[in-house]
Amino acid sequence: MCGIVGGVAERNVVPILLEGLRRLEYRGYDSSGIAVLTTKSTIDRVRSLGKIKNLEEKMTDSPPAGKVGIAHTRWATHGVPAENNAHPHICNNKVAIVHNGIIENYQQLKEQQLKQGFKFTSETDTEVVAHSIFTELEKSNDLLKAVQVTISQLEGAYALGVIAANNSEELITARKGSPLVIGIGIGEYFIASDVSALLPVTQKFMFLEDGDIAKITCDSVLILDEKGQEVSREIKTSNLSISSVGLGNYRHYMQKEIFEQPQAVRDTLEGRIAGNKIFVSAFGNQAEEIFKTITQVQIIACGTSYHAGLVAKYWLEDILQLACQVEVASEYRYRNPVIQDNTLFITISQSGETADTLAALKQVKQSKNNKNIPTLSICNVAESSLTRESDLIFLTHAGPEIGVASTKAFTTQLVSLALLTTVLGKVQNRITQQQEQKIVAGLQKLPNLIQNALDHEDAIKEMAKDFADKHNALFLGRGTMYPIAMEGALKLKEISYIHAEAYPAGELKHGPLALIDEDIPVIAIAPLDDTLEKLKANLQEVNARGSKMIVFEDECSDISSEKNFKVIKVTTNVGRITAPITFNIPLQLLSYHVALIKGTDVDQPRNLAKSVTVE
Repeated sequence: MCGIVGGVAERNVVPILLEGLRRLEYRGYDSSGIAVLTTKSTIDRVRSLGKIKNLEEKMTDSPPAGKVGIAHTRWATHGVPAENNAHPHICNNKVAIVHNGIIENYQQLKEQQLKQGFKFTSETDTEVVAHSIFTELEKSNDLLKAVQVTISQLEGAYALGVIAANNSEELITARKGSPLVIGIGIGEYFIASDVSALLPVTQKFMFLEDGDIAKITCDSVLILDEKGQEVSREIKTSNLSISSVGLGNYRHYMQKEIFEQPQAVRDTLEGRIAGNKIFVSAFGNQAEEIFKTITQVQIIACGTSYHAGLVAKYWLEDILQLACQVEVASEYRYRNPVIQDNTLFITISQSGETADTLAALKQVKQSKNNKNIPTLSICNVAESSLTRESDLIFLTHAGPEIGVASTKAFTTQLVSLALLTTVLGKVQNRITQQQEQKIVAGLQKLPNLIQNALDHEDAIKEMAKDFADKHNALFLGRGTMYPIAMEGALKLKEISYIHAEAYPAGELKHGPLALIDEDIPVIAIAPLDDTLEKLKANLQEVNARGSKMIVFEDECSDISSEKNFKVIKVTTNVGRITAPITFNIPLQLLSYHVALIKGTDVDQPRNLAKSVTVE
């Protein structure tokens, strides 16, 4: 996921583009760049590694200026974070483009272009688009037509902003699978990946649909659909204000990040799925070749990321019958593990700087016995140490997470692992096309499922009062809900300082039942699955011993509220993949509101740091 902004105006657009980049920086901050058309019909470009402030500092001595321009903030997919991989990309000083998405067939296009004599200056998939547009522009001198012909050759997802030196008054934009809006000013138009980028200059927007291409000048917008027919798109007025980008009306960052999860899921899926299929290349250039050889999976992580890995183990073994092991990084790195060839070694980390996870990855790479062990990093930070050490990278696109207790990073890790499970199944013919389509349909429903779960906040807030004088709690779950119960217990520990443990519900009689009394509340997760009846029996065992119970259930699970037994129906008829992601949400809300009652520091709990960068 990257951020695009562009504009055509009767004034210098550079300050507007920079402000747009600042507002889009959550979409990527490993590099950024800007390109404008000068009065001499040339392209002036500035690019910089790192955050937007680095680009601004680089522009201080000789700031570019122009009335037509494009800009980009990058979250690396093809090519490491580096200035030469930063956008905009330019071909022969004639065409400049910015791109968000993944070009599936870029390797084939690159081979053709190399034979044509084009030189590549980056490792990105985007550069082939710039070369193709240049080729077509040389034939017709019509930028709109050149982009039309080019996108007909592209497979994958894209949002494009294109300018050309000989077409000094127009900006061409197109989208497929990646979002793009057109902002409408007075005698000026702008494009962006997100409405928030353009709020300082307009609140009126047109939302391009898949397959649309638009020619934008100061006084007009021409939109063509995927069939080349001229169309109009409704102009909508945004209710967002400029100030809504910060903490806003939320009391804490954790609360804000909990409620950002529907959008975080959309962002993680963006550009990775289209037409009911998942792009294998979303996991890297060599992903398909590597995934074909995989015979088992090893997941290494810490804390919340470890819990995400445990959920993935159920998916990989249940859905794909692909063997998977999951271990805590701090244990794995010290026990001289034996790894079989053709094991996909997956590390998961929000920050990409978790010391034990990083050390485990380096240990595997340095071992002479691990020649056929490809590595994959699932991470939220493109320029992190973990991503630099890995063969394959998948970025979660959660955006910056400020609260120490991970919420949206965990949810997007689960979404990422669901995509990985599906891709592995597809490449190895372990799932059918119909199964892939069903999984994709479920993932696309997730933002609404999460929002529906968030709508139960008031009821959960009321339940949290039962924890005011409590010092211990027990979480129960079966199947994929066991690691979700572990995550719920961890959240309660982290921010309310209540001692909490999680157990598989079937293990109650093997010890934990001795703890149960009226002073220990029990939180259980009850989806509609094959273990439901077993779970109901477990809950009655707890209820008979006087504990206050909270049950988060599927509407069809049919567990009745009774004395000391509170039930919230948080969702309905969710599948094997969407269920654990959805049921995680009320546990986050519960821990948050218990912490408020306890009066603890929600965003910066004692003794904890956001990233554990030392042992």
